[in-house]
Formats: sequence, C-alpha cells, structure tokens
Amino acid sequence: MTSTVSTSREILPPGPFGSPNAGASASASASASFGHPQTGFSDVDEIELISVSWNQDYGCFAAGTSCGFRIYNCEPFKETFRRDLKSGGFRIVEMLFRCNILALVGAGDNSQYPPTKVIIWDDHQSRCIGEFAFRSDVRSVKLSRDRIVVVLEHKIYVYSFVDLKLLHQIETLANPRGLCCLSHHSSTSVLACPGLQRGQVRIEHFGLNMIKLINAHDSHIACFTLTLDGLLLATASTRGTLIRIFNTVDGTRLQEVRRGVDRAEIYSIALSPNVQWLAVASDKGTVHIFSLRVRVVGEDSSSSLSTPSQSTELLNHSSSFDTLISPSTGANPGSSLSFMRGVLPKYFSSEWSFAQFHIPEVTHFIAAFGSQNTVVIVGMDGSFYRCSFDPVHGGEMLQQEYVRFLKTVSRPR
Repeated sequence: MTSTVSTSREILPPGPFGSPNAGASASASASASFGHPQTGFSDVDEIELISVSWNQDYGCFAAGTSCGFRIYNCEPFKETFRRDLKSGGFRIVEMLFRCNILALVGAGDNSQYPPTKVIIWDDHQSRCIGEFAFRSDVRSVKLSRDRIVVVLEHKIYVYSFVDLKLLHQIETLANPRGLCCLSHHSSTSVLACPGLQRGQVRIEHFGLNMIKLINAHDSHIACFTLTLDGLLLATASTRGTLIRIFNTVDGTRLQEVRRGVDRAEIYSIALSPNVQWLAVASDKGTVHIFSLRVRVVGEDSSSSLSTPSQSTELLNHSSSFDTLISPSTGANPGSSLSFMRGVLPKYFSSEWSFAQFHIPEVTHFIAAFGSQNTVVIVGMDGSFYRCSFDPVHGGEMLQQEYVRFLKTVSRPR
C-alpha cells in the first residue's frame, strides 16, 4: 500500500479557531476551498448524520453530515461552527483540540473529497493546506500537536505534522473500525493500535523507542482508549462483557470490570482526566460508570508527569507502578458470592458498574466525562445528553440537559 502526500503551502503551527495559521509540506497541489458556508441548507430530515467524534480534551465534538460538518461546544452546549457544501458529506472529521486545523475524509457520495483521501483543512484560510491519497479507504485519522496518523484496514501511517514526512508504518490485523489512539501529554508520545494477533494491542512509546504488545482479550478487540499521558490503556473485545485496564509500559493488567453477561457491541470507552472513573457505552442502551482503583502517580494526570526526565524515570522502573492501584471514592459493587473467588466461575467475583444512565438502544452513542462528576453523551440520532452521578453512592445518573442538535435520521453504520 502506498500513499501520496501533497501540500499547497508551508505549514505553520496550528492556532485557535479563527486565528491565522496553516500546516504541511511535500509536492505541489492546487488548493481547495469550501468558501463561505453555503445557504439553502436547514435541519431537515434529508441531512444525514454520518459521524460524531470528540476532540482531544472532550470539550467539543465534530459532526460529519451528508452536506458538510459542524463543530459543537459541550459546556455550555452550542454549535460553534459549520461548513455546508454541495459536493457531499464527510465520514471523518477530526479536530485538533480547538484550533483551526481539521482532518477531513469524504463520504462515498462526496464528488470532491473521496474516502481514499485525507484533507488537512485550515479553516482560517478556508482552504486545503495538505492532503494524503491512498489506494484504499481511510478508516480513521488521529491528530496530535506533532503527528498525523492515518489508519487503513491493514496499515497505519504516522506523519510529522511539521513537514508531513512519513515517520512510521505499522502493520495491523484487519482493522475495519479504524481503531487507534494517541496520547496528548507534553512528556509522553504513545500510540495504541491493534497488533497482528487476535485480541492483541500494540503500544508504541515513540519517546522511548519502545514497543509493547499486550494480549488483552481472547476475542478480537472492539474498542480501546488511552489516558492523556498514554500510561494506561482500557480495552474491550467483541464479546463486550469485560473491560480491562493495563499498564502500557510493562503490560500488567491492573483491573477488570464487567459491563454485563450478554454479548454487546461496545461503542466507546472513556477515562476521566483524574483516572478515577471509566465510562462505557454499548448497544444495550446503558452508559455504565465504573470506579477505578488505578492512579497515574499523583492525584490527577495533569500533574503526574511534570518533566520528560520524570516520565522516563517512571517508565524505566516498573516497580513504580505499584502506586497505580489504590482505593477510590466509590467502589464497584460485586457479587455476594465474591468470597468464593477461585471456586465459583469468574462471573461471581466480577466488579459491576458503579453508576448507570439509560439511553435508547436504537442508535450509536459515544460518551465522555465533563466537569464535576458529569458525563456527556452524543448520539447518531442527533441527540446530546449531560448527566451527573453521585461519586459516593453511585446508582442511576440524573439527566441535567438534553439537546436535539441535528434533526435527522442517522445513516446506518
């Protein structure tokens, strides 16, 4: 599989939405432009919602529609930006925090932007500043401040954001979901992707020039996520019953929680910034919150790795990870027969969810943590929920806000 890279101008570091900026480099290509938002579109049923995805800090989300894309802020909830065009929609809209740079991949019916091409879009200049062309459909794109990661079904390409030079090529097992995660901490540079074996996750510690293979599940991997610093990994398989937490440096399994007994499709996994809570959304119509017994050294991840030297020292001493397991505010309920661990089947010693929120089973949802013990949930039916949970007693979460941000019939996934 080969790729072609082209840019229209020298790339500068990205800036906030609405500020001057650009970003990429290679051979020449004519720039493309959405121009100004086109009129004549409204929230009617023929506008399909094709995709929804969070930005890196979960404070915003992007919606790819059949006629363009829209950006929404979560707290307070509001539409902050949209681009509508007549050539078709976007299947992938990847934000870079809150800056003006986006990665776009067109839907199959987009006459201008095919699904085999990644467009790096500078919305301040309203034009394409770089593009990557491939021979097969792009499954996902991930952005960090220094890397662009393009995921194909059997291969992952990692490029420098500064000059768009190819840095790494990674072979994977068939990956139709486009599973891939990046860390977003100044002291670590970590990528997680499927390995070459069923149930395996490959961890690339770029800063340490180290690879760790974690055999997370017996079944195929369905979903995973990293903490912002990349030191912890949460995974689920296609069975969808168990979620496991791993140390990404030595591969140690730190905790296992149970979503349920019946098979389920896991839509999303999210870890709270302080690594105290885990949220899981599935096709069973429930968002589960689990209490975690793991910590990233300090009380919150933002202060856990203050310098690169501290990061390297921590990663080079696996014994330091003994401090990753500790009691948390609330405890996940277990079976009354858990005292017979090792005698009865594993099911009876499982940790179950601490808090729950029920949503319609008819659509795909993604969930993330907001501020002050809240969870934000975005659905492919154009719905947005904000709910809160009791960090001491758990139980049923309370709905705080509901918005129908797009009146649409979602496209089957």
